[in-house]
Amino acid sequence: MDQKKAGVLLSYGQTVLSTVISLIYTPVMLRLLGQSEYGLYTLVNGFISNLALMSFGLGSAYVRYYARAEVRDGEDGVAQINGMFLTIFGVIALLSLAVGGVLVANVHNIFAAKLTPGEIGTARILMALLVVNIAVSFPCSVFTSYITARERFFFQRVVSMIRTVLNPIVMLPLLLAGLGSVSLVLVTLVLSAVTDILSIRYCFKKLGMRISFARFDFGLLREMFGFSFFIFLNMIIDQINWTVDTTLLGILSGTAATAVYGVGSQIHRYYMTLSTSISGVFVPQINRIVARGDGDEALTKLFTRVGRIQFMLLMLVFTGFVFVGEPFVEAWGGGEYEGAYAIALLLMGPVSIPLIQNIGIEIQRAKNKHQFRSKIYFVMALCNVAISIPLCMRWGGLGCALGTGISMIVCNGFVMNWYYHRHIGLDMRYFWASILRIVPSFLPALLAGCAAVRLHAFTGYGGVLLFAVPYAALFCLCLYALGMDESERNLVRAVFRKVLRRA
Repeated sequence: MDQKKAGVLLSYGQTVLSTVISLIYTPVMLRLLGQSEYGLYTLVNGFISNLALMSFGLGSAYVRYYARAEVRDGEDGVAQINGMFLTIFGVIALLSLAVGGVLVANVHNIFAAKLTPGEIGTARILMALLVVNIAVSFPCSVFTSYITARERFFFQRVVSMIRTVLNPIVMLPLLLAGLGSVSLVLVTLVLSAVTDILSIRYCFKKLGMRISFARFDFGLLREMFGFSFFIFLNMIIDQINWTVDTTLLGILSGTAATAVYGVGSQIHRYYMTLSTSISGVFVPQINRIVARGDGDEALTKLFTRVGRIQFMLLMLVFTGFVFVGEPFVEAWGGGEYEGAYAIALLLMGPVSIPLIQNIGIEIQRAKNKHQFRSKIYFVMALCNVAISIPLCMRWGGLGCALGTGISMIVCNGFVMNWYYHRHIGLDMRYFWASILRIVPSFLPALLAGCAAVRLHAFTGYGGVLLFAVPYAALFCLCLYALGMDESERNLVRAVFRKVLRRA
């Protein structure tokens, strides 16, 4: 429990830290790179990230098979699982290098229509480095998954926070030296290697991780692939949904439009981390609840309790961004990125529904009932592509974001909630009734926010802070007094008592 609490708190600490650093670092990076080169980096990074699909969803299966092996066969079973996953991911790493090599060799054929000869040369270097980074990440992911399965969240979050701090410290001198977008990938490669080495050492030295290659269970391998196939399908769908926009813009509109969309998408990714920071901590607990057969009521209560906390935090950020997001984007990225505000809103609003329900994904996997989600998301991805192409041709990045938002609302807002209720066993009426009881507590802060932006023009970082600090204070006070239940108030009081004792 202490590891879990530390993991949640440090996850949010990392989110806050990375956001603060980005407020300072990203504008400098954007100006040193320029809009064209940042757009090139966004385009190539999104394209090469498709190689991550070659894990075939097996990475998400590790915790499930670790838990089962530990119960059935003890440490010997876990050692065999470790050996199998390392072997599989070693083969996948070699395959990704081969496929990536083909892509690097044909970069001029892929992007020649919209990139200059100089940009194509840079794109080739970026692709080569990103391919190496992804290939190495496959076998190393076994060690990070092992740490998660052992619930050693404190180590994971501290290493992530250190990496967050080091990234701009190492990056800025390279950008100033004129290395451009290549430096972004070089630093990512080096920091990934250091993080992987620390994780591997921790697994062997602190956790006593054992690996056995003595017997490769092909029957278990077939079962793993059967379980992972629909996770793999869902990964394909996620890649389509989150990279199709930048790919379409790169092909149809060029690097400038891709750069604007990239800024809006980056804000959207920060928003997503506010939710995903907490959900990953509950994966082992969910698998234990299902394995023990504690029933759907326990899962519904956990699903709702986590969802309420995520909803409160997300709505604070989302409503604040609605009020002062536009001046924030202009101060952060510059006037040429003004269009990123609307793109971010179109992505953040619809994604809020799955974000407050994202531990439902782990509940589906623990119950081995994740197949439907993959199928319906596949249909959603096809619709997203079909909608986004004409919208992109008409409205550029705004059209791409609109197409993605529409597909998410239909799939997550309606279809998946029906599936959770009818087939997963989660009481969604109870969930949404509990969520909606929070909404009236937002009204005083929303009314005050509307009045403030009508009476005063907030500009620059100073204006954003002038609005955000009192708005957040009022929002949180109203939430505590009117929206939280007693257990949530007790959680807040406990955190403040610990802070005061240590002060």
